[in-house]
Amino acid sequence: MKSVTDSFVSLGHWPSAGGFGFNTDILATNPINLSVVLGVLIYFGKGVLNDLLDNRKQRILSTIRNSEELRKGAIEQLEKARARLRKVETEANEYRVNGYSEIEREKENLINATCDSLERLENYKNETLLFEQQRAINQVRQRVFQQALQGALGTLNSCLNSELHFRTISANIGILGAMEE
Repeated sequence: MKSVTDSFVSLGHWPSAGGFGFNTDILATNPINLSVVLGVLIYFGKGVLNDLLDNRKQRILSTIRNSEELRKGAIEQLEKARARLRKVETEANEYRVNGYSEIEREKENLINATCDSLERLENYKNETLLFEQQRAINQVRQRVFQQALQGALGTLNSCLNSELHFRTISANIGILGAMEE
């Protein structure tokens, strides 16, 4: 049974190809192929990728600004809560004899509610940032994959003409027929 390398060698000796042949030295051809593919990707995908990344950056910065505004609102609420706490503390001193334990419970509930609110806002900000980052990364991956695929298909279509395509198919059919015998 012939190996894959033998198939490439036999394809490289077409008398009607006019000097066309395959280089079977894998160590020499892979870096060349990779550099060509990377060059095409960088040349054609740089502008789109930069625009995509700039748009994502603006969205993320907008989300961060919104989160900062929410944080500032929470800080303002915290300051109001602290002012209210100070008021409650002064009232506690006045009503210590009549209802000290009730006022202490109110104070703790107020502090806990404010802390819970701040914690929820911080978690929401972090989740939003993580979600936006993941979405940006996924969109960039999709774009790069689509552009690479389009570039590869364009290269294949531009390199294969009908006659060469027909000869390649015929040679492969001959090789498969020889392998079955």
